[in-house]
Amino acid sequence: MRTLYSAVIWAIATVMIILLVTLPINTRTQLIASILIVTVMAIIKLLDVGGKWRLVALAFGTGMVLRYVYWRTTSTLPPVNQLENFIPGMLVYLAEMYSVLMLSLSLFVVAMPLPPARPSSRSSSDENLPTVDVFVPSYNEDEQLLANTLAAARNMDYPPEKLTVWLLDDGGTVQKRKASNVADARAAEARHEKLKQLCVEMGVNYLTRERNEHAKAGNLNNGLAHSAGDLIAVFDADHAPTRDFLLETVHYFESDPKLFLVQTPHFFLNPDPVERNLQTFEKMPSENEMFYGIIQRGLDKWNAAFFCGSAAVLNRKALEVSNGFSGVSITEDCETALDLHGLGWNSIYVDRPLIAGLQPATFASFIGQRSRWAQGMMQILRFRFPPLKRGLSLAQRFCYMSSTLFWLFPFPRTIFLFAPLFYIFFDLEIFTSSGGEFLVYSLTYMAVNMMMQNYLYGSFRWPWISELYEYVQTVHLLPAVISVMLNPRKPTFKVTAKDESVAVSRLSEVSRPFFVIFFILIVALAMSVYKLYNEPFKADVTLVVAGWNMLNIIIAGCALGVVSERGERQASRRVKISRRCEFGIGGKWYTATINNVSVHGAQLEVYTEGATGIAKDTIGHIRFQPFSDLPVSELPVEIRNFDRTGDVTSVGCRYMPQKALDHRLIADLMFANSAQWTQFQTARRNNPGLFRGTLWFLWLSVYQTSRGLGYLMRDLGKSRSAEKG
Repeated sequence: MRTLYSAVIWAIATVMIILLVTLPINTRTQLIASILIVTVMAIIKLLDVGGKWRLVALAFGTGMVLRYVYWRTTSTLPPVNQLENFIPGMLVYLAEMYSVLMLSLSLFVVAMPLPPARPSSRSSSDENLPTVDVFVPSYNEDEQLLANTLAAARNMDYPPEKLTVWLLDDGGTVQKRKASNVADARAAEARHEKLKQLCVEMGVNYLTRERNEHAKAGNLNNGLAHSAGDLIAVFDADHAPTRDFLLETVHYFESDPKLFLVQTPHFFLNPDPVERNLQTFEKMPSENEMFYGIIQRGLDKWNAAFFCGSAAVLNRKALEVSNGFSGVSITEDCETALDLHGLGWNSIYVDRPLIAGLQPATFASFIGQRSRWAQGMMQILRFRFPPLKRGLSLAQRFCYMSSTLFWLFPFPRTIFLFAPLFYIFFDLEIFTSSGGEFLVYSLTYMAVNMMMQNYLYGSFRWPWISELYEYVQTVHLLPAVISVMLNPRKPTFKVTAKDESVAVSRLSEVSRPFFVIFFILIVALAMSVYKLYNEPFKADVTLVVAGWNMLNIIIAGCALGVVSERGERQASRRVKISRRCEFGIGGKWYTATINNVSVHGAQLEVYTEGATGIAKDTIGHIRFQPFSDLPVSELPVEIRNFDRTGDVTSVGCRYMPQKALDHRLIADLMFANSAQWTQFQTARRNNPGLFRGTLWFLWLSVYQTSRGLGYLMRDLGKSRSAEKG
């Protein structure tokens, strides 16, 4: 009876929505209705009542979006017999319908995401805890970087007899050590020997294989074949876990025998190139926080949170059922989760940063990483096709559709970028409506869309930042996505560069297309002004199209700052801490406080009380109480700089690790405390609102446009000087 009642209510609501959406009204009435709905949504947001009222606001917004879709479909498409107008007009229409589809899927996934899971405590005795194998897959990463991650893994709070750490080295395979290129073979052999020795010193297992087959998935499967732990924890080579990582994750497997995955967010110590070049890392949420802070929680509600390649714990029994990690696509993580969800296994997402990793530092590496993600998701869409995947629930199908179809964004983004140019340069009419109608319907749609995004993502994504990220990726991702569509088996797994740095300010090597596009848009702006004076009878349409083009100029101008790489003095990002310690030099020990640390060094305040033994390039020692069960020991450091103020000396020093314990002490200083990552994220999660956020973005665009053009002029000046020389 209840099912019948719900079906009747759903049918009545559907009919009412259709009637409201298709109601024939004039432009003035549409404007009044739009203003009322936008006002109601704004009031609900300002009152911050949340809960069901949040759904009411989203429902109002959805109604306006559907009204826009109806108007676009029935009143604006060019006639089919005018192909020169119909084809570009239809492309723009399809791009808009894609955006509406993605908004619909986003509403389904994140309209009411699960609240973050509470921190847990150990619920089992040591005897009942499962055995865990920790896999650290590696390919070409630096030995120091690997030492930090392995040391952090060894420092995790877990019974030592139940924890085995493995370095899975794909850079020292037999295939590489016997390569036909002698230099490459010697480099692989040297790496093989160095990492074997490192593993012996660190107390972890070293494992390589015969051939580099199936990339990361093959490497992980080789680890599975040589290990026997109940659970598998996976960390990328640059993802160092906190001390409580396993205690916050393994207990979920006790209550659900069908659980295959506990995924945690990826937290990064360094800004991505967009954040670094725009200088927003300290004050604005990172791009990945929208995914890990909201989307994964939304996916988790529908049992569709997926494996992200690292910072996760997996069930060996589940992996045995699926024959290990899937390797058909180059995004083996999402593909593996899709297979196991289809086989009836469950996943859980724990929204607490329990690892600290590194993002690509250069824009070129950033694009390379995103190209791999985009191509891998297209392979999953092609070979696995989630909508028809056997075993998935309807909700899981929607969730995987949202995750894979998202990476088609380069197509609509390209169309939106060049659509105004169809009219400005070629006089093509891709809309059959007046400027007034376009403003009433389209501006309302844009405003409502932005408000709904603000409702959904609020403190996790500031206004216009998604558009900027999509634009800077589109220029290079579009050919990558087209390539994998034409030949889905062509892409190969490429490791993202780790621990890079930009020593000198310069234009990115992949920046040229951004300047070309920007200047084309500027020419289009000048052409719009010309058309306004010479074709006043088309002024309303010309103004609308010029405004659209101006919006593209604002985003394209901001992108010039993104591809203008800022030089960095620091080799790695410093993290503020406050830990009491002792600083020893010349046989004497002084009370000190560690103020900040990085993976390479630390800064201390030493209470020297008139001592004179501190000098540059001399060797000292730091002695502190570790978080983990390590003995209090002396960590050797080299003094790089110092500054005396009375009896307090500020000392900048570089670690000089000489043994495995030194690496573990460094990891304890840098990575042990998970609370510091949560505090950092929380500090920059604030919502400026649409109005202030838009004003901020406009200011940012003006500044970054001028900075990008300045970099261009400087590079052109250097080129001319080089030619004369």
